[in-house]
Amino acid sequence: MELRTYWRIARTGWWMILLGILLGVLAAAGWVSLQKPVYTADAGGFVSASTGASSDTGSALIADNLAKSKVKSYIDVGTWRSVADEVISDLGLQSQPESLVRQVKVTNPLDTVNIVVQASASTPEGARDLAQAWVRAMSSEINKLESATGGEALVQLVPGDSAQLPESPSSPNLRIALIVGAVVGLAAGVGAATTRYIVDRRIRSAEVVERETGHAVVGTIPFEKSFTSAGRLIPLDGGFDEGARAKHYRVAEAMRELRTNIQFMDVDRPPRIIVVSSPLPGDGKSTTSANLAIILAASGQRVVLVDGDLRRPMVASIFGLVEGVGLTDVLSGRADFEDVAQPVGLDGNLRVLGAGKLPPNPSEVLGSARMHDLLHRLAADATVIIDAPPLLPVTDAAVLAHNADGAMIVASVGKTTVETLQRAIQNLERAGARCLGVVINRVPIRGRGKGYDDYRYAGDYYATSAASASVPLDTPAPTEPRTARSTHVAVPASEAQTIAGSTSRRSRREGRPSS
Repeated sequence: MELRTYWRIARTGWWMILLGILLGVLAAAGWVSLQKPVYTADAGGFVSASTGASSDTGSALIADNLAKSKVKSYIDVGTWRSVADEVISDLGLQSQPESLVRQVKVTNPLDTVNIVVQASASTPEGARDLAQAWVRAMSSEINKLESATGGEALVQLVPGDSAQLPESPSSPNLRIALIVGAVVGLAAGVGAATTRYIVDRRIRSAEVVERETGHAVVGTIPFEKSFTSAGRLIPLDGGFDEGARAKHYRVAEAMRELRTNIQFMDVDRPPRIIVVSSPLPGDGKSTTSANLAIILAASGQRVVLVDGDLRRPMVASIFGLVEGVGLTDVLSGRADFEDVAQPVGLDGNLRVLGAGKLPPNPSEVLGSARMHDLLHRLAADATVIIDAPPLLPVTDAAVLAHNADGAMIVASVGKTTVETLQRAIQNLERAGARCLGVVINRVPIRGRGKGYDDYRYAGDYYATSAASASVPLDTPAPTEPRTARSTHVAVPASEAQTIAGSTSRRSRREGRPSS
């Protein structure tokens, strides 16, 4: 995984990581509260070897070497049962010798003749008394061993530093327990967040969509919280009015980007009949198709928006138009297109054809020869946008896309999974239809920890641009020429040269001078 992937995991699973740390700390604190406090006291002594009557340096060195050779053996004496029995008798304890031995640890610091006894007990006084008594018992036992032959003991353990009363318990250590708990909780939280990220197959980035489906992402539409079921359209002029700058400029800019991408899918023959669908209901296909029709019409093109969802039609209600008349009336011969197509806007570039009365056999109606003829007749002088049903529940969208120039699939960030998107594209391909691309909808504006870094919309950039581009209300704003197939877009120099070259070649074939 790349570094950016780890950053996404941290952003999407930050709450799991924090929760893991919190639970780890709480578990550690609970464990500490359930443990009995244990106090530890240290007492010491040193091994001394007698030099006899001699006091010269050589004798002292020999005695020191003898003491060092003996001290290693005396460590094991500290674990003997006889030592524990003497301590029990000395202190009047009720413990068993075996359990008492486990409370004591005897060590010898490196290259010394010292012996250190660490004793643990449930009270500070008990730990202190046990350590001191243990040193005395070891001294007594060693004296017995060294004088077993009847003579004077040459080596003996001399009790030294007395044990100090411990001020705080040595176990459990609250600070260490909390640190360990936090580290374990952090590891568990990171593991849970990573597992969730790997298992979660919902759409997160364009790279994932393009890698998993093999189709390009042709548009990303930001999430607009002000959209409601009654108001989810950009302004009819394409979002250039004053109110749009403060409300819908992000969506309008995204739709203009989508419009540009559609026009450059095939420069010589841009798609004229476009089906807009989605894998499942609720992905925003109807809103996307309506706003796409508005943005195309705002550029001067003639557009016909057809409600091809003969099961749950939405287009007429989105625009607030008359419902109950539309496509099925035209196909059945009860009305002409001009009679039921409802104009939207003042310039007349956009006309909306509702669904009409719902038939019992939608798939057969949409796949009929009359539907095919109607679409191609409308496409002769207008761009036709068809709002189709979802691809997975029914076959209507695939049938429509077969008779169109292609279909765009709308997928929702954080909802649509890679598998459902792949199945939707497969349904199109089985019907012999062309997938024009994927439109990612409801992209978070700021991300807010959702891990969609590639699609965060910098609203300040567009707001500043819109403000700087504003014109006085009493000054007429420049308008683009409203021709059927022209729109002003900025293209890279390489694409401009390609377009110019193809135009020159086409002009020479037609016998016209190239401009």
